[in-house]
Amino acid sequence: MNKEEYFIKQFSNNKIIGDDGAFIDGFVYSMDAFFENVHFKKEWMSLKQIAYKSMIVNISDAIVMNAIPLYALLSVAIPKSYSNADLKELAKGFKKAAKKFGIQIIGGDTISNEKLDISITIISKTSNPILRSGVKKNDLLCYTGILGSCKKDLETLFENKPISKKSKFIKPKLKPYFFYEIAPFITASMDISDGLFFELEKLSKASKIGFEFFNEIDESIGSSGEEYEILFSFDEINLDKIKRIAKKHKVELNIFAKAIKGKYRTACKNHHF
Repeated sequence: MNKEEYFIKQFSNNKIIGDDGAFIDGFVYSMDAFFENVHFKKEWMSLKQIAYKSMIVNISDAIVMNAIPLYALLSVAIPKSYSNADLKELAKGFKKAAKKFGIQIIGGDTISNEKLDISITIISKTSNPILRSGVKKNDLLCYTGILGSCKKDLETLFENKPISKKSKFIKPKLKPYFFYEIAPFITASMDISDGLFFELEKLSKASKIGFEFFNEIDESIGSSGEEYEILFSFDEINLDKIKRIAKKHKVELNIFAKAIKGKYRTACKNHHF
């Protein structure tokens, strides 16, 4: 058990904890940290890109719980060396993400710090939250898009080489319209932030289920984090409906496993920066 898992377990008697966000009285509350030298290096991204991604990765949590993001609270620790122009660039990134998803930034906190650390709380609304605990035996497991590019790009960055500005590592691409349309036909969902294999561990634990893979998935694909593709389960009876919706939104589907009795653990090392 890693330290993150051990720490979360200290609050395991709280049944609200355990999903991408906390569902309470029709609202979902999600919070993510985005810290310099933990989640990014300032040499890798512009301040605008950093602020934008810090918002997007949190908005992703709301979407995969079938919630509409409404409000954001920002906590930003800012180095003393930052100029007014730097602060304006940061603000542009936050506002760009907020505008794209119709979110109102309603407050937060700022402090002085040695490095740039960002924590964001997103408040969303839903009448039908989709949780990690909904996977049923014989459900099919699917993820969207193509996995693996973020791991390659991260390795390239560690070699002090540039990557494309279009990289999903820099600018995650969310699929809200696709997800909200398939939501009535799926049983569980989450985003792929730590990597497919690690998200499957969480699904397995929450739903008390194992997985039978149709084909072997290479570690370069299964352990690639920062992808922010969608992982979901569904009853095979809804397959044609989900395929039609995916075609409509030009989303690639990868149906890779079936839920079975048992549990799932991966031996792969988490690359999540």
